[in-house]
Amino acid sequence: MHYDAQSNLVIEESLVVQVMQGVRILEVAQFTFVPVASAILADWGADVIKIEHPTRGDTQRGFINLNGMKIDPDRNPMMGHPNRGKRSVGIDVSKPEGQQLIYELARQCDIFLTNYLPDQRQKLKIDVEHIRAANPDIIYARGSALGDKGPERLKGGFDSTAFWARGGSSMMVSPAELGGPLTQPGPAYGDTIGGTFIALGMSAALLHKEKTGEALELDVSLLSSGVWACGMSVAMAIEMQEVPFKPQMPKSGSAQGNPFVGVFQTADGSFLNLTILTPGAYLEDTWTHLGRADLLQDERFNTVDALMANWADAAVEVVKAIASQPLSHWTERFATLRGQWAPYQDVLSVARDPQVIANDCLFEVESANGGPPMTLVSAPVQFNREPAHPTRAPEASEHTELVLMEMGIEWDRIEHLKSIGAVA
Repeated sequence: MHYDAQSNLVIEESLVVQVMQGVRILEVAQFTFVPVASAILADWGADVIKIEHPTRGDTQRGFINLNGMKIDPDRNPMMGHPNRGKRSVGIDVSKPEGQQLIYELARQCDIFLTNYLPDQRQKLKIDVEHIRAANPDIIYARGSALGDKGPERLKGGFDSTAFWARGGSSMMVSPAELGGPLTQPGPAYGDTIGGTFIALGMSAALLHKEKTGEALELDVSLLSSGVWACGMSVAMAIEMQEVPFKPQMPKSGSAQGNPFVGVFQTADGSFLNLTILTPGAYLEDTWTHLGRADLLQDERFNTVDALMANWADAAVEVVKAIASQPLSHWTERFATLRGQWAPYQDVLSVARDPQVIANDCLFEVESANGGPPMTLVSAPVQFNREPAHPTRAPEASEHTELVLMEMGIEWDRIEHLKSIGAVA
């Protein structure tokens, strides 16, 4: 059951719309960038069959630590995030018998999804011509580091290289005074953003096929996703023929020309962001919420023209006001602020944010080891204001026999495929 406070209705979870129900995706991919794309569609009801090596599984299953922290293989968010809601089938794609199974599966699927490099796709005989020979009507989706065109199409990469470093984001946020570029904010940052574009592309390709009957190929790269993330800045750089923005060292203070925009430190060492781009309509409200209603009597700050003309002096007052109280004070006080503001939160604070929780940005799935539920992050899209209800990520090869039997394969053949190591 799910309670909708606005409509005062109790809604059966079974009635929650699954827009991708009936869509089947065959995924031959590893790590996060491409698998997270089909995880989104699995959230929306798609049946995603994840092909893993019969003994090794997805390479990401082998990660035993992250930044020095030990990873429990039975409670691994690095697998849960990009693989929830899928079924895992162990097939050795390097064996002819395994390749034949891939083709048989492809005949029953709407989308083939991969992040294998071109030479691997050819070696394993899973490139577009091989899969289309089995199913001419299948959508073929590729994710890569640097794109499927150009002189570097054969090269691999990760989001730290192709999205964050090469795509421009890192230098956009790294002040020269640091003496070097900042690394991306946490694991799979660019992977998750880039994978969202693959999910978008697959959804559009399904719509196109339904309308026209044409099955498309689609490509998304970490590089193209990184360039898109900096799209406005790249366009401005081209127009001006110079880098339009110079990142500044962190400080507590206002942006150039507007005292009500900036990053401000609170009394307890926390930070908040104030972004009131057009102060005129918010002048009295802002000074009052800052506890400086007295400044409305100061001719330097009591009209928008005066405020902008004397922005530097006003900025000093804003910095002092915010620095006089802890973040908890401003969180309560700014609850009624008409202008826009936000606290700077670490990821654990994000997980505890009441607004994050209220909007169903998090969900729980059962743990593979029978322990407490694992909490994961929901895909951002909701339909009919209802959250998705994904299941946990599969264990390696968990659904091999079930999926093969669903395909109509006899048990004797399954036993034979197991005996030669083609499946697990």
